[in-house]
Amino acid sequence: MLSLQGDPWKNLAKLEKEMCLMKRQGDVAIEDYKSALKQKWLEIRRQQNQCDRTNGLTKFINGIVQLNPVEKHYFLKWMKFSLDKEGKMEESQRQFSHLPCTAADLMLEGFPVELIDGDASNIPMNWVVDVLTHLHIRLGGRSRMVVITVLGVQSTGKSTLLNTMFGLQFAVSSDRCTRGAFMTLIKVTEAVQELLGCDFILVIDTEGLKAPELTALEDSYQHDNELATLVIGLSDITIVNMAMENATEMKDVLQIVVHAFLRMEEIGKQPNCQFVHQNVSDVSAHDQNMRDRKHLLEQLNEMTKAAARMEKQSREMTFSDIMEYDPEKHNWYMPGLRHGVPLMAPVNTGYSESVCELKKYLFEFIENRSRKRAGKDIPDFIVWLKSLWKSVKHENFIFSFRNSLVAEAYHQLSVKYSEWE
Repeated sequence: MLSLQGDPWKNLAKLEKEMCLMKRQGDVAIEDYKSALKQKWLEIRRQQNQCDRTNGLTKFINGIVQLNPVEKHYFLKWMKFSLDKEGKMEESQRQFSHLPCTAADLMLEGFPVELIDGDASNIPMNWVVDVLTHLHIRLGGRSRMVVITVLGVQSTGKSTLLNTMFGLQFAVSSDRCTRGAFMTLIKVTEAVQELLGCDFILVIDTEGLKAPELTALEDSYQHDNELATLVIGLSDITIVNMAMENATEMKDVLQIVVHAFLRMEEIGKQPNCQFVHQNVSDVSAHDQNMRDRKHLLEQLNEMTKAAARMEKQSREMTFSDIMEYDPEKHNWYMPGLRHGVPLMAPVNTGYSESVCELKKYLFEFIENRSRKRAGKDIPDFIVWLKSLWKSVKHENFIFSFRNSLVAEAYHQLSVKYSEWE
């Protein structure tokens, strides 16, 4: 039913990255290479423009455009229930100009909108910019916002954490994991607007990193590292969701992000990092938790130094030079959501209490930060999104490695090889 989301879109995303990286083969002249890529791009766009709206998509668009707000909510909720139940749906005129405005209305009503296509590893930039621009107009230009992102390995409870903290409804069933990244707009009251210095909170939920179904693919590291770098770069606050069984994999991704930030000149801000440790059996074990925090910081500092050496930085660098991080204040320990493993096990109230404490701290942090720096609005966010995505598309070397130590070892080997040559 969604013909534009198939192979043409994936091929276009791959081609646009190739046009940024310009990896020509052999002795082909640069202008000939660029011209060939441009022709391929035009051919894919021609294929996309030949795709008409399917009957199912036409009915969906008519539903969200013509129904009143109450009917629209029922329509979207029942469609979601049907999709969750069936797994898939067996799912004219070219009037697309009104669709970004409709998507902006859905965001105002609390529905998540896709920011990054997880299948194509790409941002439909024109679409996202149009939606956000209409959202800014709908808000009468009052669109100051704080961006909060959650990042973590697959099935560590990222969506559950956001749902509990903000009353959202991201999908949380074990067989329906998030793909790509989705953004949700949260309205705040006038009193909170004055307190936090923002009109809205933009929450970004991301797909789980290190997904088993992607690990066998050649570009799995690149996919995860690009996603992590992009969403952290867009965020004011990044919640890094960690579980004991996959802490090593998550640290690998963070190390790549740090390295990427060093290599991208356009990055001019320092995101705040909050580590959330999930399924901690004893959240009050202060000594053990303190040792874990110290060990985590030592490892992150080691990787940061390795990245700085590789990039020939003149000064000694630590993780906190790249990310805003205080090991004493920015680590949170969450008990399991349920008392036991079965889904019918009783809910652990300690989980929501711990999440509430984190939420209180985040609001205090945002309030303190608002006194030091002016908040950004949607036009600022759009400019930053374009700049960051351009940087990510042009960076290729570091994203393909597991972590900074592996990258440094490869770099040293390359240097030695060139000396032998």
